[in-house]
Amino acid sequence: MAALEAALALRELAAERVSTTLLAPEREFVYRPLSVAEPFGHRTARRYSIDEIAQDIGAEFKHDAFTALDAQGRIVGTENGEQLEYDALLLAMGAKTRPRFRHALTIDDRHLDEQLHGLIQDVEEGYVHELAFLVPSPVTWPLPIYELALMTANRAFEMNVDLEITLITSEDAPLTIFGTDASEGVRRLLEQRGIRTITSTNCETPEPGRVSLHGGMTNLYPDRIVALPELVGPFARGVHEWALNGFISVEDHFRVRSLDRVYAAGDATDSPVKFGGLAAQQADAAAQSIAALAGAPVEPGPFTPVIYGVLLTGQKPLYVSAQITDGEGLRSEITNKPSRWPPTKIAAKYLAPYLAARDREAGDAALR
Repeated sequence: MAALEAALALRELAAERVSTTLLAPEREFVYRPLSVAEPFGHRTARRYSIDEIAQDIGAEFKHDAFTALDAQGRIVGTENGEQLEYDALLLAMGAKTRPRFRHALTIDDRHLDEQLHGLIQDVEEGYVHELAFLVPSPVTWPLPIYELALMTANRAFEMNVDLEITLITSEDAPLTIFGTDASEGVRRLLEQRGIRTITSTNCETPEPGRVSLHGGMTNLYPDRIVALPELVGPFARGVHEWALNGFISVEDHFRVRSLDRVYAAGDATDSPVKFGGLAAQQADAAAQSIAALAGAPVEPGPFTPVIYGVLLTGQKPLYVSAQITDGEGLRSEITNKPSRWPPTKIAAKYLAPYLAARDREAGDAALR
């Protein structure tokens, strides 16, 4: 996400002053935030050819994987043995996921339909009566678990099935990252849908079918347990100063700490909030610095992130936003109408309108 946003930003900011190479181990960019709807019978997340995007914006695409960085020689090593020289580098490798709870179904947004289709079917047929959703600590980006809880509650209501849903999180309030107003709106919605929310609580799953709270003082016995994964950094070889759990430590304009002309953006960084829209803003900040290095008339400004989220509920979506300061949401808002255009799940200055245009072209072609 951040890599594509940066490539588009550089095309806009620096034009012919730079030549850009996209290095990626995948051939497709998958619009993963929409994958939460797949288990409920909605269309699959959209896929875009990275090679086609690269050709469209005048970049080179290499289908290969990063293995190591030689910052002194300004060389990136790849899995296929290539040595790629650079004048400036943006690392946008994302975070790695791992299960936090041993006895829970840890969701993977690359395979959500495969993982949860059977569960939703069991809910529809009345075989599941109690369901727990867990958010691990530290909280990075909990939105998908709230969407799954709300959409599951809505599906049970549509099927006239009695289902008790409990959502357990260490957050002080539901989706507290978005600030007080948005969080309160989400709390009311959860209450309206009959979802019990337990906040400011760390939990464990000591055995199948049991969720332990407060060190075992309280126990829940749901039929199924669904959890978000824990995120860890990429432990990138050649990056010498890692933050906790292998995340890349960054400074102003997302320069990698202690490295010259190396930047990082997205979930791979030590930013406490992991979110596609925030990754895009980080990529824009890095792209401004890279464009300035290339001699473009760009003055990198201060980083003042504002996150926009689309909360899928099973009915009409809600649109939430907040300015982020030190990992906390300020000046938050929650509405039932989009406050920006296009109203996409990923709010990215360059990538969102670019993908929207491609979608329109694909739709027009399908009608012809």
